[in-house]
Amino acid sequence: MKKVTVENFNEEANKTEVTYYDDRLAIIDSITSLKGETTRVKVDASLALLCLKGETSLYINGEAYTIRENDLLLCHPNTILEDNADSMDIEFRCICLSPEYIKQMTLISKSTWDARQFIEKHPVLHLGPEETAIFCQYYDLLRSKLTGTPYRHQREVTDALLSAFMYEFHDALDRFGKSFPRNYNSAENLFFGFTELVSSSFPKKRAVAWYADKLHITPKYLSAICKATCGHTASEIINQYVVKDVQMLLRRTDKTIKEVANMLDFPNLSFFGKYVKKHFGCSPREYRENYLQNQAR
Repeated sequence: MKKVTVENFNEEANKTEVTYYDDRLAIIDSITSLKGETTRVKVDASLALLCLKGETSLYINGEAYTIRENDLLLCHPNTILEDNADSMDIEFRCICLSPEYIKQMTLISKSTWDARQFIEKHPVLHLGPEETAIFCQYYDLLRSKLTGTPYRHQREVTDALLSAFMYEFHDALDRFGKSFPRNYNSAENLFFGFTELVSSSFPKKRAVAWYADKLHITPKYLSAICKATCGHTASEIINQYVVKDVQMLLRRTDKTIKEVANMLDFPNLSFFGKYVKKHFGCSPREYRENYLQNQAR
Protein backbone atom coordinates (compact mmCIF):
# COMPACT_ATOMS: atom_id res chain seq x y z
CA MET A 1 0.00 0.00 0.00
CA LYS A 2 1.38 3.39 -1.01
CA LYS A 3 1.79 6.15 1.56
CA VAL A 4 0.97 9.57 0.16
CA THR A 5 2.31 12.68 1.88
CA VAL A 6 2.45 16.33 0.88
CA GLU A 7 6.15 15.93 0.10
CA ASN A 8 5.76 12.96 -2.28
CA PHE A 9 2.73 14.21 -4.20
CA ASN A 10 4.99 15.14 -7.08
CA GLU A 11 6.25 11.54 -7.29
CA GLU A 12 2.66 10.31 -7.50
CA ALA A 13 1.78 12.93 -10.12
CA ASN A 14 1.52 10.39 -12.96
CA LYS A 15 -2.16 10.08 -12.12
CA THR A 16 -2.80 13.60 -10.86
CA GLU A 17 -2.14 17.16 -11.86
CA VAL A 18 -0.40 18.74 -8.89
CA THR A 19 -0.74 22.48 -9.39
CA TYR A 20 1.51 23.38 -6.46
CA TYR A 21 3.28 21.60 -3.62
CA ASP A 22 5.90 22.25 -0.95
CA ASP A 23 6.62 20.75 2.46
CA ARG A 24 3.47 22.35 3.92
CA LEU A 25 0.72 21.92 1.37
CA ALA A 26 -0.35 20.76 -2.07
CA ILE A 27 -3.19 21.89 -4.30
CA ILE A 28 -4.50 19.59 -7.01
CA ASP A 29 -6.79 20.51 -9.89
CA SER A 30 -7.69 17.23 -11.57
CA ILE A 31 -7.10 13.52 -11.94
CA THR A 32 -6.80 11.39 -15.05
CA SER A 33 -8.90 8.31 -15.69
CA LEU A 34 -7.92 5.26 -13.65
CA LYS A 35 -10.31 2.90 -15.43
CA GLY A 36 -9.44 -0.73 -14.82
CA GLU A 37 -7.03 0.09 -11.97
CA THR A 38 -7.43 -0.29 -8.23
CA THR A 39 -5.52 2.14 -6.07
CA ARG A 40 -5.16 1.82 -2.29
CA VAL A 41 -3.22 4.49 -0.43
CA LYS A 42 -2.69 5.76 3.08
CA VAL A 43 -2.93 9.55 3.09
CA ASP A 44 -0.63 11.01 5.75
CA ALA A 45 -2.07 14.52 5.46
CA SER A 46 -5.26 16.48 6.03
CA LEU A 47 -7.22 16.56 2.80
CA ALA A 48 -10.25 18.49 1.57
CA LEU A 49 -11.50 17.46 -1.87
CA LEU A 50 -14.54 19.07 -3.48
CA CYS A 51 -16.18 17.24 -6.39
CA LEU A 52 -17.40 19.71 -9.03
CA LYS A 53 -18.49 17.27 -11.73
CA GLY A 54 -18.83 13.52 -12.20
CA GLU A 55 -19.23 10.67 -9.74
CA THR A 56 -16.97 8.06 -8.20
CA SER A 57 -17.03 5.47 -5.43
CA LEU A 58 -14.30 4.67 -2.95
CA TYR A 59 -13.59 3.07 0.38
CA ILE A 60 -12.61 5.33 3.27
CA ASN A 61 -11.07 3.30 6.08
CA GLY A 62 -12.94 0.27 4.79
CA GLU A 63 -16.36 1.96 4.46
CA ALA A 64 -17.91 2.46 0.99
CA TYR A 65 -18.87 5.99 -0.11
CA THR A 66 -20.09 7.56 -3.34
CA ILE A 67 -18.89 11.09 -4.14
CA ARG A 68 -21.00 13.25 -6.43
CA GLU A 69 -21.19 16.88 -7.52
CA ASN A 70 -20.85 19.34 -4.61
CA ASP A 71 -19.71 16.59 -2.21
CA LEU A 72 -16.76 17.45 0.02
CA LEU A 73 -14.40 14.64 1.03
CA LEU A 74 -12.51 15.31 4.27
CA CYS A 75 -9.65 13.16 5.54
CA HIS A 76 -7.41 13.32 8.58
CA PRO A 77 -3.84 11.96 8.50
CA ASN A 78 -3.49 8.18 8.21
CA THR A 79 -6.78 7.76 6.37
CA ILE A 80 -6.83 4.76 4.00
CA LEU A 81 -8.46 5.45 0.62
CA GLU A 82 -9.26 2.78 -1.96
CA ASP A 83 -10.70 3.35 -5.43
CA ASN A 84 -13.94 1.39 -5.90
CA ALA A 85 -15.02 2.65 -9.32
CA ASP A 86 -14.55 1.76 -12.98
CA SER A 87 -13.48 5.33 -13.61
CA MET A 88 -12.11 8.26 -11.65
CA ASP A 89 -13.05 10.81 -14.32
CA ILE A 90 -14.20 13.54 -11.94
CA GLU A 91 -13.53 17.25 -11.83
CA PHE A 92 -12.46 18.41 -8.41
CA ARG A 93 -10.46 20.87 -6.37
CA CYS A 94 -8.25 19.53 -3.57
CA ILE A 95 -6.25 21.14 -0.76
CA CYS A 96 -3.81 18.92 1.14
CA LEU A 97 -2.01 20.04 4.31
CA SER A 98 0.84 18.29 6.12
CA PRO A 99 0.26 17.16 9.74
CA GLU A 100 2.95 19.55 11.00
CA TYR A 101 1.39 22.50 9.20
CA ILE A 102 -2.03 21.66 10.62
CA LYS A 103 -0.51 21.46 14.09
CA GLN A 104 0.99 24.93 13.65
CA MET A 105 -2.28 26.43 12.46
CA THR A 106 -4.92 24.74 14.57
CA LEU A 107 -4.33 24.34 18.28
CA ILE A 108 -6.18 21.61 20.13
CA SER A 109 -9.44 22.94 21.58
CA LYS A 110 -12.98 21.78 22.21
CA SER A 111 -14.25 23.12 18.86
CA THR A 112 -11.44 21.53 16.82
CA TRP A 113 -11.92 18.27 18.70
CA ASP A 114 -15.66 18.31 17.99
CA ALA A 115 -14.95 18.92 14.29
CA ARG A 116 -12.42 16.09 14.14
CA GLN A 117 -14.80 13.62 15.79
CA PHE A 118 -17.58 14.64 13.43
CA ILE A 119 -15.42 14.32 10.30
CA GLU A 120 -14.25 10.85 11.30
CA LYS A 121 -17.89 9.74 11.37
CA HIS A 122 -18.96 11.79 8.31
CA PRO A 123 -16.02 12.07 5.86
CA VAL A 124 -18.28 13.03 2.93
CA LEU A 125 -20.51 16.12 3.24
CA HIS A 126 -22.90 17.49 0.63
CA LEU A 127 -22.43 21.25 0.32
CA GLY A 128 -25.01 23.80 -0.71
CA PRO A 129 -24.40 26.12 -3.68
CA GLU A 130 -23.13 28.99 -1.50
CA GLU A 131 -20.76 26.73 0.45
CA THR A 132 -19.40 25.28 -2.80
CA ALA A 133 -18.84 28.79 -4.17
CA ILE A 134 -16.97 29.85 -1.01
CA PHE A 135 -14.68 26.81 -1.19
CA CYS A 136 -13.88 27.58 -4.85
CA GLN A 137 -13.23 31.25 -4.08
CA TYR A 138 -10.66 30.38 -1.43
CA TYR A 139 -9.14 27.66 -3.62
CA ASP A 140 -8.80 29.95 -6.64
CA LEU A 141 -7.27 32.76 -4.58
CA LEU A 142 -4.88 30.38 -2.84
CA ARG A 143 -3.93 28.87 -6.20
CA SER A 144 -3.19 32.28 -7.72
CA LYS A 145 -1.07 33.35 -4.74
CA LEU A 146 1.00 30.16 -4.76
CA THR A 147 1.53 29.82 -8.51
CA GLY A 148 2.11 33.49 -9.30
CA THR A 149 5.33 35.47 -9.03
CA PRO A 150 6.89 35.00 -5.55
CA TYR A 151 6.64 38.03 -3.28
CA ARG A 152 7.81 39.07 0.16
CA HIS A 153 4.75 38.16 2.27
CA GLN A 154 3.66 35.13 0.27
CA ARG A 155 3.89 32.72 3.20
CA GLU A 156 2.03 35.04 5.55
CA VAL A 157 -0.73 35.63 2.97
CA THR A 158 -1.05 31.87 2.44
CA ASP A 159 -1.30 31.28 6.19
CA ALA A 160 -3.94 34.00 6.53
CA LEU A 161 -6.01 32.62 3.64
CA LEU A 162 -5.96 29.11 5.06
CA SER A 163 -6.83 30.37 8.55
CA ALA A 164 -9.81 32.28 7.13
CA PHE A 165 -10.84 29.22 5.14
CA MET A 166 -10.80 27.10 8.30
CA TYR A 167 -13.04 29.59 10.10
CA GLU A 168 -15.49 29.46 7.19
CA PHE A 169 -15.26 25.67 7.20
CA HIS A 170 -16.10 25.41 10.91
CA ASP A 171 -19.05 27.76 10.39
CA ALA A 172 -20.25 25.53 7.54
CA LEU A 173 -20.08 22.53 9.87
CA ASP A 174 -22.57 24.25 12.18
CA ARG A 175 -25.24 23.33 9.64
CA PHE A 176 -24.54 19.70 10.46
CA GLY A 177 -24.42 20.52 14.17
CA LYS A 178 -27.13 18.11 15.19
CA SER A 179 -24.70 15.30 14.40
CA PHE A 180 -21.91 16.75 16.54
CA PRO A 181 -21.13 14.82 19.75
CA ARG A 182 -22.74 16.67 22.63
CA ASN A 183 -22.48 14.33 25.62
CA TYR A 184 -18.97 14.02 26.98
CA ASN A 185 -17.71 11.70 29.65
CA SER A 186 -15.89 13.03 32.72
CA ALA A 187 -12.43 12.47 31.22
CA GLU A 188 -13.31 14.44 28.07
CA ASN A 189 -14.75 17.27 30.16
CA LEU A 190 -11.47 17.44 32.09
CA PHE A 191 -9.55 17.43 28.80
CA PHE A 192 -11.59 20.36 27.46
CA GLY A 193 -11.21 22.18 30.78
CA PHE A 194 -7.46 21.78 30.46
CA THR A 195 -7.32 23.14 26.88
CA GLU A 196 -9.46 26.10 27.94
CA LEU A 197 -7.04 26.87 30.78
CA VAL A 198 -4.03 26.71 28.47
CA SER A 199 -5.56 28.79 25.68
CA SER A 200 -6.91 31.52 27.98
CA SER A 201 -3.77 32.10 30.07
CA PHE A 202 -0.88 34.46 29.36
CA PRO A 203 1.91 33.98 30.01
CA LYS A 204 1.25 30.26 29.86
CA LYS A 205 2.51 28.05 32.64
CA ARG A 206 4.66 25.28 31.21
CA ALA A 207 4.31 22.86 34.13
CA VAL A 208 1.63 20.18 33.81
CA ALA A 209 1.30 20.23 37.61
CA TRP A 210 -0.02 23.82 37.56
CA TYR A 211 -2.98 22.87 35.34
CA ALA A 212 -3.58 19.60 37.18
CA ASP A 213 -3.82 21.51 40.45
CA LYS A 214 -6.41 23.89 38.94
CA LEU A 215 -8.44 20.85 37.80
CA HIS A 216 -7.98 19.06 41.15
CA ILE A 217 -6.35 15.99 39.60
CA THR A 218 -2.81 14.59 39.48
CA PRO A 219 -0.40 15.50 36.66
CA LYS A 220 -0.12 11.81 35.75
CA TYR A 221 -3.90 11.48 35.38
CA LEU A 222 -4.11 14.70 33.32
CA SER A 223 -1.48 13.44 30.88
CA ALA A 224 -3.22 10.06 30.66
CA ILE A 225 -6.53 11.78 29.85
CA CYS A 226 -4.91 13.93 27.13
CA LYS A 227 -3.11 10.96 25.59
CA ALA A 228 -6.27 8.84 25.53
CA THR A 229 -8.43 11.67 24.17
CA CYS A 230 -6.28 13.24 21.46
CA GLY A 231 -3.05 11.24 21.23
CA HIS A 232 -0.89 14.01 22.72
CA THR A 233 0.41 14.35 26.27
CA ALA A 234 -0.48 17.36 28.39
CA SER A 235 3.08 18.67 28.01
CA GLU A 236 2.88 18.44 24.20
CA ILE A 237 -0.37 20.40 24.16
CA ILE A 238 1.09 23.09 26.43
CA ASN A 239 4.11 23.40 24.16
CA GLN A 240 1.90 23.84 21.08
CA TYR A 241 0.37 26.92 22.68
CA VAL A 242 3.64 28.28 24.11
CA VAL A 243 5.38 27.92 20.72
CA LYS A 244 2.62 30.04 19.15
CA ASP A 245 3.26 32.79 21.71
CA VAL A 246 7.03 32.58 21.14
CA GLN A 247 6.55 32.93 17.38
CA MET A 248 4.26 35.92 17.77
CA LEU A 249 6.56 37.81 20.13
CA LEU A 250 9.84 37.05 18.35
CA ARG A 251 8.35 38.52 15.21
CA ARG A 252 7.70 41.78 17.08
CA THR A 253 10.93 43.70 16.61
CA ASP A 254 9.92 46.34 19.17
CA LYS A 255 10.73 43.79 21.91
CA THR A 256 14.23 42.62 22.76
CA ILE A 257 14.92 38.88 23.16
CA LYS A 258 15.24 39.42 26.92
CA GLU A 259 11.90 41.25 27.05
CA VAL A 260 10.24 38.39 25.16
CA ALA A 261 11.70 35.85 27.59
CA ASN A 262 10.42 37.92 30.54
CA MET A 263 6.97 38.34 29.01
CA LEU A 264 6.67 34.58 28.60
CA ASP A 265 7.83 33.97 32.18
CA PHE A 266 11.06 32.14 31.37
CA PRO A 267 13.50 32.22 34.32
CA ASN A 268 16.44 33.47 32.24
CA LEU A 269 17.74 34.00 28.70
CA SER A 270 19.67 30.74 28.72
CA PHE A 271 16.57 28.68 29.50
CA PHE A 272 14.58 30.57 26.88
CA GLY A 273 17.31 30.01 24.29
CA LYS A 274 17.35 26.28 24.94
CA TYR A 275 13.54 26.11 24.66
CA VAL A 276 13.53 27.94 21.31
CA LYS A 277 16.44 25.82 20.03
CA LYS A 278 14.54 22.64 20.92
CA HIS A 279 11.33 23.66 19.15
CA PHE A 280 12.65 25.77 16.25
CA GLY A 281 16.10 24.32 15.66
CA CYS A 282 17.80 27.71 16.09
CA SER A 283 18.40 30.42 18.66
CA PRO A 284 15.83 33.17 19.32
CA ARG A 285 18.07 35.71 17.56
CA GLU A 286 18.51 33.43 14.54
CA TYR A 287 14.77 32.84 14.36
CA ARG A 288 14.12 36.59 14.34
CA GLU A 289 16.85 37.27 11.77
CA ASN A 290 15.55 34.51 9.47
CA TYR A 291 12.04 35.92 9.78
CA LEU A 292 13.21 39.45 8.95
CA GLN A 293 15.24 38.19 5.97
CA ASN A 294 12.18 36.41 4.58
CA GLN A 295 10.15 39.57 5.06
CA ALA A 296 12.71 41.60 3.11
CA ARG A 297 12.69 39.38 0.03
